[in-house]
Amino acid sequence: MSHEVVEKNTGVLIVLILLVVSVAMLVEILPLFFLPETTTPVKGVQRYNALSLEGRDVYIREGCYNCHSQMIRPFRAETERYGHYSVAGESVYDHPFQWGSKRTGPDLARVGGRYSDAWQLAHLYNPRDVVPESNMPAYPWLFKAKLAGNDTAAKMKALNVVTGATCPSCELYSESDMKNAKAAVEGKTEAEALVAYLQGLGLALK
Repeated sequence: MSHEVVEKNTGVLIVLILLVVSVAMLVEILPLFFLPETTTPVKGVQRYNALSLEGRDVYIREGCYNCHSQMIRPFRAETERYGHYSVAGESVYDHPFQWGSKRTGPDLARVGGRYSDAWQLAHLYNPRDVVPESNMPAYPWLFKAKLAGNDTAAKMKALNVVTGATCPSCELYSESDMKNAKAAVEGKTEAEALVAYLQGLGLALK
């Protein structure tokens, strides 16, 4: 009888759903904000420099996360193929994180340093030049688009606010970092920035 009352009364059903979701968040999500394992950077993890930060934005803009995850699960098959499983302390500087679950292409959590810059650039320009069986699209326009760096400092400032709120022990961008951000990226191609981002992924854990 009580189930029938709830199911026929939309208002009551909404209130009860919100109550259940709220309790679940308090129990499952809220404690993570206070665990050192999730709020302290893993030794060796550093914030993105100006060029890598711009490259990360290119990665997001081009939808790379639609085919590539950045989260290695703690299973033997995964760690044998990709390396050490992912831990939360690696992603304290990621807002939003790029873990994902789609793997049309390989996981990129440990791709940093696995290939040379030249290989990465060739792969972006035409993937089939280096991986003949690849179904990844080519990104030739990234080699023509140049960065101006007009918004890089503002991005750093915004990340300081978000990172500082969730990770008290994290290193924030200084005034000097923001002052020099434009010069660090101006004139670089989006392809160079994207490669700089990729080459920094997963270097802290081997």
